[in-house]
Amino acid sequence: MSVEAIAAGIKDKVASSGFDSSIKFDCGDDGILVIDGTEVSTSDKDADCTIAVALEDLQAIIDGDLNPTAAFMQGKVKVDGDMSVAMKLGEII
Repeated sequence: MSVEAIAAGIKDKVASSGFDSSIKFDCGDDGILVIDGTEVSTSDKDADCTIAVALEDLQAIIDGDLNPTAAFMQGKVKVDGDMSVAMKLGEII
């Protein structure tokens, strides 16, 4: 699955979430996914929190097959910036 497909898949859920921060998922060469409030895009821009994650692991987290906390503890996810924003992810994914 591509970053664009993931963005399209979570767009409706994010739009109705009331999320009020910005978070960027950096999947390296596979692309960028930015959630800014209730908007989802694949354009790179500054965010409150940046999460470096492999595309496969991001998809597994979205699908519920990989626990975000476990992924962080295993080093599959690296967080830069405001950790409290990363903790809010449960509201939107």
